[in-house]
Amino acid sequence: MKAAAPSPGSPGARPGRPPSAKTALPARPACLAYPAYLAGRLGGALVSLFAVLVTSFFLFRIIPGDPVKAMTHGMPTSAEQLAALRRQFGLDLPLWRQFADYCAGALTGDLGMSYQFRAPVGELIAQKLPATLLLTGVAVVLYSALGLWLGTRSAWRHGRLGDRLNTGVALTLWSVPSFWLGLLLIITFSVGIGPMPGMFPTGGMESGGTAGLAYVLDVAHHMVLPVLTLVAVGYAQTLLVMRSSLLDEMGGDYLTTARAKGLRDDDVRRRHAVPNALLPTVTMVFINLGHVAAGSILVETVFSWPGLGGLFYQALSVPDLPLVQGLFVVFAGAMILMNLLADLLYPLLDPRVGR
Repeated sequence: MKAAAPSPGSPGARPGRPPSAKTALPARPACLAYPAYLAGRLGGALVSLFAVLVTSFFLFRIIPGDPVKAMTHGMPTSAEQLAALRRQFGLDLPLWRQFADYCAGALTGDLGMSYQFRAPVGELIAQKLPATLLLTGVAVVLYSALGLWLGTRSAWRHGRLGDRLNTGVALTLWSVPSFWLGLLLIITFSVGIGPMPGMFPTGGMESGGTAGLAYVLDVAHHMVLPVLTLVAVGYAQTLLVMRSSLLDEMGGDYLTTARAKGLRDDDVRRRHAVPNALLPTVTMVFINLGHVAAGSILVETVFSWPGLGGLFYQALSVPDLPLVQGLFVVFAGAMILMNLLADLLYPLLDPRVGR
């Protein structure tokens, strides 16, 4: 015979909640929530940066070829001279010693000495960085703004002719290789087809011999085709991400409530739907900003743009290990930094993040 459960008022009864109720975990204080979130993101960024250092050191040593022989190609060089060059660049040291020296130098900002240019890697990157920032920075701003605007309009009027046209064009351009599109633009607008003459230069950043306003216009003239290539390929991704995110928000009850309050459709979209749909797109925009430092290696190579992309291509052809490693660290570090900034911005857009 089962024993009867004690009544709530009996001495054997436990005070407080019933035995079947689950005890709720204590909530984290609001003053500690964001610092803990920040510490976690900073720790993840440092771990990623260390992984980049390890990857950049070992990955490019798999590339076939002897840097010393590549530097002395076509010149009569004895075995003793080759050995002396290897000692000069530290290539005769054990691999673990090379890695330790590389990490120590990278942490202090010393990325080594370029094999082919015989100059510090940091100086070479600093010389080429402004051209890359100019080209890809202008392109990122243009295609991010264009993608956000068209993505919002397509989602808000989904299913209509404009939405189908925008989505079809975006999917087509997203699948087009950037170097192939760049070559088509050179053939069409630089070389000319039939009666249409070439209107833009085939490559480079400037024609030379100009100064002041004429120099600015000359650089802008050289930028048209490479920027158009980057914008045509880049805006499609932003458009599709923004369109998908906004479509997920359009069925929310809060939008129905906003309309019931008498808000205009444009106000509902601008003040309620779009801010809540921005989180995935903010990630995409910051990733694109991270690509500003890397530029586009293929596009810069096709248009002979004197930026980091062309420098990376030259370094790979040797291979110039310190220069390749330094550029890889700069490219990956820019991506890590932009992702970290996006993570820190999330709690400002959505207070639920980081709690």
